[in-house]
Amino acid sequence: MEFLLTQLSGITPAFLGAALAVGLCCVGSAKGVGMVGEAASGLLTEDPSRFAQCLILQILPGTQGLYGFVIWFIVLNKLGFMGGTAAAVSIGAGWSIFNACIPMAIGGLLSAIAQGRVAAAGIGLVAKRAKEMSKAILLAIMVEFYAILSLLASILMVMNLSLS
Repeated sequence: MEFLLTQLSGITPAFLGAALAVGLCCVGSAKGVGMVGEAASGLLTEDPSRFAQCLILQILPGTQGLYGFVIWFIVLNKLGFMGGTAAAVSIGAGWSIFNACIPMAIGGLLSAIAQGRVAAAGIGLVAKRAKEMSKAILLAIMVEFYAILSLLASILMVMNLSLS
């Protein structure tokens, strides 16, 4: 019982934060990629030659899932699980890691869905004006900026935390 209180008490909230970061980012990415895929399917029934343009727009909201995975990996590495030996983590440090994961978890979830909406609208733009593809990409990338800010916030916080 003492082992559970001293070793796992800090690891538990840290794991929860990492799990939320990767899980919520992947949920948002799946939703965003799905919305763009639905819009692209309509265009591709009329003009299959635009597949590459559709794919580029569909990939964009998927990046947040990767960002969440990066935070998950950084947290597990910081906790010592990538090296095979778990570090002793105080309960305060565990909750600090949890809190450090929240910007990516929430920012990734919401930005992936928003980016999916913008990219799906971009499919409509490409359907009517194929030469405007760069504008559709640029509009979707504007949302990406905020996912990157969330990623950086979480990375900087996790990397600068002490485990004791």
